[in-house]
Amino acid sequence: MQIVKFVFNPIQENTYVVWDDTKECIVVDAGNLSAREDKVLAEFIAEQGLNPVLAVNTHCHFDHILGVEFVRSTYGAKFAASSADNAIMLGSKEHCAMFGIEVGEMPTTVDIDLATTDEVRFGNTTLRVIPTPGHTPGCVSLYHEESKSLFTGDTLFRESIGRTDLPGGDYPTIMRSILDKILPLGDEVTIYPGHSDKSTIGHESLYNPFVVEVLNNEVNL
Repeated sequence: MQIVKFVFNPIQENTYVVWDDTKECIVVDAGNLSAREDKVLAEFIAEQGLNPVLAVNTHCHFDHILGVEFVRSTYGAKFAASSADNAIMLGSKEHCAMFGIEVGEMPTTVDIDLATTDEVRFGNTTLRVIPTPGHTPGCVSLYHEESKSLFTGDTLFRESIGRTDLPGGDYPTIMRSILDKILPLGDEVTIYPGHSDKSTIGHESLYNPFVVEVLNNEVNL
């Protein structure tokens, strides 16, 4: 499995193109906003000879779904996300306006509901869908066991965690997701977050202040 990251839109969101030797690929958290960003993504896909079959989202905050309709319309790809984030998805245009971001068409429905789906498949690759709510109710992480790769969206960042002060966010819930669902996957697992740089679970267990203070019983959940 191969992974390439693009940083898109004013929120500096990470969009990942993920593919295997079949050349089928998925676009994780398509955040491309402008015509220039659309072109960057499309040219890369064409240069690699890839066939996008899914736009897969870890959650539905506007900065992560800005490019979903481009991927859908350009490649006929289906959109996979959790229906638990429907209200957030439907309010995305209003949220964009609050940030002064002009947008075109935004998704209003999902084709594949990750709230009721255990796996995402493309080519010869299977990603396990792990519910990790807390940043939003429908947050999921996507795990590829063979390569020990985990797409964490805005649940777990390098030395930080996702915000919990937005509608649908909850601090105890996100910490339980990290402690109960992510850390047990193992120190050697590489995390690919929705913003900033990649890391490992081992690094976050040692140096992420939000994780460390709970592990040290400095904060009671």
